[in-house]
Amino acid sequence: MPEQRKGNGPPANGNASTGSGYKFDLDSFSRRLKALYAHWREHRDDLWGSSDVLAIATPPPSEDLRYLKSSAMNIWLLGYEFPETIMIFGEKQINFLCSQKKASLLEAVRETVQDVIGADIIMHVKAKSEDGTTQMDAILHSISSQRKSPVIGYIAKEAPEGKLLETWADKLKNSGLQLGDITHGISDILAVKDQNEIMNVKKAAYLTASTLKNFVVPKLEKVIDEEKKVTHSSLTDETEKAMLEPAKVKVKLKSDNIDICYPPIFQSGEKFDLRPSAVSDDDTLYYDSASVIICAVGSRYNSYCSNVARTFLIDSIPMQSKAYEVLLKAHEAAIDALKQGNKISAVYQAALAVVEREAPELVSNLTKTAGTGIGLEFRESGLLLNSRNDKVLKAGMVFNVSLGFQNVVAKTSKLKRNFSLLLADTVIVTSEGRNVVTQLISKALKEVAYSFNEDEEEEKLKVKAESISKEALQSKATLRSDNQEISKEELRRQHQAELARQKNEETARRLAGDGVANGDNRSAVRASSDLVAYKNVNDLPPTPKEMMVQVDQKNEALLLPIYGSMVPFHISTVKTVTSQADTSRHSYIRIIFNVPGMPFASSDANVSKNQSAIYLKEVSYRSKDSRHITELNQQIKTLRRNVMARESERAERATLVTQEKLVVAGNKFKPVRLPDLWIRPSFGGRARKLPGTLEAHMNGFRYSTTRQDERVDIMYGNVKHAFFQPAEKEMITLLHFHLHNHIMVGNKKTKDVQFYVEVMDVVQTLGGGKRSAYDPDEIEEEQRERDRKNKINMDFQNFANRGERYLDPTAVQGSRPGIRSTAQRAWVSWCSLQIISLHSSNIMLFG
Repeated sequence: MPEQRKGNGPPANGNASTGSGYKFDLDSFSRRLKALYAHWREHRDDLWGSSDVLAIATPPPSEDLRYLKSSAMNIWLLGYEFPETIMIFGEKQINFLCSQKKASLLEAVRETVQDVIGADIIMHVKAKSEDGTTQMDAILHSISSQRKSPVIGYIAKEAPEGKLLETWADKLKNSGLQLGDITHGISDILAVKDQNEIMNVKKAAYLTASTLKNFVVPKLEKVIDEEKKVTHSSLTDETEKAMLEPAKVKVKLKSDNIDICYPPIFQSGEKFDLRPSAVSDDDTLYYDSASVIICAVGSRYNSYCSNVARTFLIDSIPMQSKAYEVLLKAHEAAIDALKQGNKISAVYQAALAVVEREAPELVSNLTKTAGTGIGLEFRESGLLLNSRNDKVLKAGMVFNVSLGFQNVVAKTSKLKRNFSLLLADTVIVTSEGRNVVTQLISKALKEVAYSFNEDEEEEKLKVKAESISKEALQSKATLRSDNQEISKEELRRQHQAELARQKNEETARRLAGDGVANGDNRSAVRASSDLVAYKNVNDLPPTPKEMMVQVDQKNEALLLPIYGSMVPFHISTVKTVTSQADTSRHSYIRIIFNVPGMPFASSDANVSKNQSAIYLKEVSYRSKDSRHITELNQQIKTLRRNVMARESERAERATLVTQEKLVVAGNKFKPVRLPDLWIRPSFGGRARKLPGTLEAHMNGFRYSTTRQDERVDIMYGNVKHAFFQPAEKEMITLLHFHLHNHIMVGNKKTKDVQFYVEVMDVVQTLGGGKRSAYDPDEIEEEQRERDRKNKINMDFQNFANRGERYLDPTAVQGSRPGIRSTAQRAWVSWCSLQIISLHSSNIMLFG
C-alpha cells in the first residue's frame, strides 16, 4: 500500500500552490452549478428532503481509501476536493467556511456564480486558532433571516470527522432548525456523466484492464508454471505498484492522475469473499488441480473509478466449467439489458433468468446483486443493480456489472471442493446501447481455463478405452498376489474384451477412410511391450559413484537407485511426480507409476498375459539438496510432457484421412504468394511466433515460415468453404478455410484455418495532450494507415481472385483431369462469399 493516497484538492492547511497551481474550469463549473440548482428546484421534495439550503461539509484529508458524497460533490462541481470546508448553497447566497488560502482560491468563482444563478458568495475565514463557532453562528443567522423556518439539507449518512465538522454537527443539532437528508439528490445528479467524465472513466478502465492483462495474467502464469509459492497479499502489493506506474502495464497516462480504487484482490483455495470490501489474506496462492483463482482490480483516473474482475480455472472439472459458462452467459445477459429506457431491475432479472434456465441448482449461489453504479464513488448506492430498483436507465450512466456464484460445492469420485466464481466489467450506457470499456481483457472460457496437469491428455485417452477392458484389468487389483488363480471364464472374458476393442478401432478407422490395419497401431496408449528404453544391459549408462536419481533425456528413461542398483523405467510409465520440503531442511520427491487396477488404467494386453507380475506403484526419495530435487522434478515433468505430447500427436495423426500430396509449382507455373501472414490456430511450442507465406500451387495451398517444421498444406479438394474478409470495419484482413476433413496445424487437429494480417495497431493510446484535427502529423499518420489498409485489402483480393481462377473447373479440366467435379463441389466462389463485416473471432460457417 502506498504511504500516501493521491487526492484532487489542495492540502487542508492551505499548502496549495497559488495562482496557476489550481485552475478552475469555469465553463464546467457554471454548467454543473446551473444543473445542480435546476435539479434541486425540480426535485426539492422527493430527492432533496424539502431543503431550502444545501450544506456540504468535507472532512479532513485521510490516507485511507474512502468514498464520500461530500468529496464527490467538491470534485464534480469545482474539480478539486476541499478538505475541512463547509459549503452552504442557498437561493441568494453561497457561504464558504474554510481557511484563508482556500478562500483565496475560491474567489475565482465569484463572478461565475453571480452570472449563472445570481447569488453572492460570502467567505467565512477561520483562523488556525479558532474552532469556527463564530463563523457557524453567522451562517445559521443568515439562513434564518432569509426564510422563516428554513430546512437545512445535509448528508445524513456521513459521520462528522475532525473538530470542525463535529462542531458543525452539534450546531445543526442544537439550532432548532429542521434538517433534511440530501443523499438521494446528490446520488441522482451524479448518476449521469457528461463527456469529460466518460473520458475519465474510459481512461481508468483502460488502465485497469491493461493491468490485469499485461501484468496480473503473465505473473500468475509464471508463478504456476514455475511452481512458486507466493501469498495473496504479496500479489496485491506487486499489482498495486505496477498500476501506479502505468508504463509497466504498457499504458501512457500521467501517474499523477492515477490511484487505486481499492487494494487489488487475490483469492484462491476454498475461502472466497465476493463482496467489494474483500481483502487479500496472507495465505499462499493455491493452484492445484480443480482450483480457482479470483482476481479483482480497480483504478481511478482523475478520481473516476473503474473495475474489472476475472476468475481463472486451473485444471477445472466439468462442474466448474459448466458453472463458469452459465455465469458468463448470465453476465452477458445483464450487460445486454443495460439499455436506455429499461428499468435497472431488468438487469438482475436478465441474469437470474439465465441461471434459472441453464443451471437452476446454482440459483441459491448467485450473488444478490449484479453490481452498482460507479463514478466518483466506487459504489453509487442509488444505482444498485438488484431486482427492486425501479429507476430508469439513462445514457451516460456507468455501471460496475459484477456477478458471481458464492460457495459452490463440487463433488467428484476423487474430491469434494468448495469454490466461487466472479466476473466484473465496467459498462457505459449509451444512446445506441452500451459500451464495455474493460473488454480488453477477455473472459471467454478458453482464455481463463488453464491446463497445467500433465496427465490431462493421457486421462482423456484413457477414458475413451472400452469399459469392458477396464473391468478386465480391475479384476487384477491385488498386485502382490503370486498365487491367485484366475478362472478360464475370466481369461475368456479378458480375451473377448481385447478382441472387441481391436474390432471397434478397426471399424472406426475403416469408416474414416483410413483402410484396415492392425488396431494396436492406432491405440493412443502404447502397450507395455512397446516401451523400450534400453535394448540390452550394455546400453545402460555407467553406474555413478553416488546412487542418485537420474533422467536420461536421450533414451526417455528414468534411472532409480533400488537396493544398490540403477533400475531403468521408461518415462511413459510415470503417472505423476511431486516434490516438497519439510521443516528439517530435507526435500522429498515422490514418483507414482501407472499400474493396472488404478482408476483410468490403460488397457494393455500384456497385463492379462502376465497375471502374476508384481508392479511398482510409487517410490519416494529424500535428499538434503533441495535444489537438486527441484531440478529433478522439473526435468521429469518436462520429459514426460514432451513424450505425452508426441504420443498424443501420433494418436491424432492416426485418425486423419490421408490427403493427396501437394504438387509444387515448377518453373513454368509461378505460384501466387501472399507474404507476412499469421495463422490460426498457431503452431505449438514456446518459441517466438513468426509470420509466414501462403502460396497457391497446382493442387493446393501451402503456408510456411522460416522454420523447417512450420508448414501446412491445404488441398483444394479438401476445402468445403472459403471466406475472404476485407478490413472494412475490422482491425484485420483474413482468409478463412473450412475443410471437409481434419488436418494438423503443428500439433493441433482442426477443420478451420485462418490466415490474417493486422492492418493497423489494435492498441490505441489514450494519454497525451489533445491534438488538433488539422495537425499535419496526425493527417499524415492517418493517410499512412489508410494506404496500408488499402494495400493489404488489394493484395488479399488479388490472391483470392487468382486462387479462384486456378480452381475454375474449365481450367482444371484441361490440366488436371478428374478434379473438375471435386473443385466444383469444394470451392465456393470468393466473390460470392465476401460476407460483410464478419468478425474475425466469430466467423459463422454455412454448410
